[in-house]
Amino acid sequence: MITATVVKNPDGYESFECKGHAGFMKKGRDIVCAAVSMLTINTANSIMTLTGSKLNVDENDGFLSWQFDGSCDKDACLLMDSMILGLKSIEEDYNGKYLTLEIKEV
Repeated sequence: MITATVVKNPDGYESFECKGHAGFMKKGRDIVCAAVSMLTINTANSIMTLTGSKLNVDENDGFLSWQFDGSCDKDACLLMDSMILGLKSIEEDYNGKYLTLEIKEV
């Protein structure tokens, strides 16, 4: 099971964490894991390359997290919204069996 957690405050996003393996299929053939990895890694890369926001990123096998170094600018917030939309779709399409998305408001 993959667990993804987004931390959000009234001004925008603070952090993101994704850990675990989907277990939909064996390693190398797991389309759920591949989809989640693509969405999350592309979002981090896009925020760092295309926006004025800065991230502190940590990545290991089955683990990806980042914290905004300062505020989440408008463009970075839009990219986060897009990632969340994609993750919610995966969670719903597979009935929450392989991915759980939690949004914490602080």
